[in-house]
Amino acid sequence: MTQQQATSSFVPGSAQQDPRCSVLVAPQASRIDQIAVRPPGAGEILVQVLLNGLCASDLPTWLEGPREGTPVRLGHEPVGRVVEVGAGVDMIAVGDVVTGRLVESFADMITVPAADAVVVPPGLPYQSAIGEPLGCVVEALRRARLDTGDRVVVVGLGFMGLILVQLLATSDIGELVAVDTREDACRAAVTNGATVAYGPAEIVSLAGMRDGFDVVFEVTGVQAGLNLATTLTAPHGTLDIVGYHQSHRTVDMQAWNWKALEVINGHVRSRHRLTDSIGRGLAVVASGRIDYQSLVTHRYPLTEIDQAYADMRAKPDGFIKAAIMLDEL
Repeated sequence: MTQQQATSSFVPGSAQQDPRCSVLVAPQASRIDQIAVRPPGAGEILVQVLLNGLCASDLPTWLEGPREGTPVRLGHEPVGRVVEVGAGVDMIAVGDVVTGRLVESFADMITVPAADAVVVPPGLPYQSAIGEPLGCVVEALRRARLDTGDRVVVVGLGFMGLILVQLLATSDIGELVAVDTREDACRAAVTNGATVAYGPAEIVSLAGMRDGFDVVFEVTGVQAGLNLATTLTAPHGTLDIVGYHQSHRTVDMQAWNWKALEVINGHVRSRHRLTDSIGRGLAVVASGRIDYQSLVTHRYPLTEIDQAYADMRAKPDGFIKAAIMLDEL
């Protein structure tokens, strides 16, 4: 179906008449509001959200609450079904399942720019299609310039770190080492393809680590992880900073300079680059070469979003990724 305009499947008077959204109203406190559905304008699509990944980058906002007391809507990792398209949209059709960095998406219905949406490959279950974090990892990996037989280490084994481990395990690199402070995360890394996994103190004390690694991916987003990644990178090696660093950081410029490191800021800001990398990543998932869905370990209804954030903060044993499920509509 390639028409520019289509009638929404949202039927007034049905159970879908009053779609919901989650609104953060105070520190660690959200409420469920009813929202009006805005029809898509030119270049926009209306999406019925099926699930939404919970991102650690939103955790500080949830902990601190909205600024100046103004309620705020969060969420940017949805997967949903298109129910209406606006004028000029010819690459996305009603019925397509889409994903992408689509904001304010803890809601049953969202109206978003079509340019930010990526169509999920046919046959791929939507539970395996959370696109935004996948695209971030793929973008960082594409920029790393790996070579055959490289010794590689991934520092930080949260959701994005384990995606990276899965992708690297299918490549032609040599040894793939994983590092995290959590024992359960280290176990998960080996299950997902790492050669071996260590705690931070253990890896720096091993005699075999003295020469460092050819490529180091930092996926922690914290100062200690950045320091460790610098230590582990071999002279003339590559340090790829994948973590989300939005607080002040210091870097060991002496080590970076003395080792002649190639330092890559793997973070992506361009929406075009992100959507391209999401599409590439979903193609790998659809091929069956990585098991993306198994990394989503905890699922919650929209009404339990605060519990989901609390669990993401506490990280109970086995926790990797939380998803808010909205597919009851």
